[in-house]
Amino acid sequence: MATTPDSANASTTTEHLDAAADAARSAADETVKAGVTASQLFKDSAAKIGKDAVDRAKSYAEDGKARAGGALDEIVKMINDAAGTVDEKLGEQYGQYARTAADKVAGFSEGLKAKELDDLIEDARGFVQKSPAIAIGTAAAIGFVLVRLIQSGMAADTDDKS
Repeated sequence: MATTPDSANASTTTEHLDAAADAARSAADETVKAGVTASQLFKDSAAKIGKDAVDRAKSYAEDGKARAGGALDEIVKMINDAAGTVDEKLGEQYGQYARTAADKVAGFSEGLKAKELDDLIEDARGFVQKSPAIAIGTAAAIGFVLVRLIQSGMAADTDDKS
């Protein structure tokens, strides 16, 4: 069978169409791979950012725990120092009350320092679930005290500037 120019053109056209289809399939495969790679990269980046945020929050919480323990230790020292004055002015019985309170605060401080952050979080979560009204009242009271402290500090700053 003889090859005619039309059949040669048809053969070449078919080859070109097949090559174009292969190129399109290859481009589609590469696009899918790039999309999967980009998606995975995005997920990995988000996971890393989330882990970094959790690590930073834990670091701040550990720092806060250490500061709270130090502040409680200072309170214990102040109470013990005041107990001597209470002994002199009100009697030894009342001074002993102050020492007992200082011992309780010291015990709490040591317990706070000894516990891991995750254990403290679980304890707080359990307390809130068991006694939500007390937890809300305590949070409100602490918030009120903090606001008063901040306001008094700001008032002292403005008095100093005057």
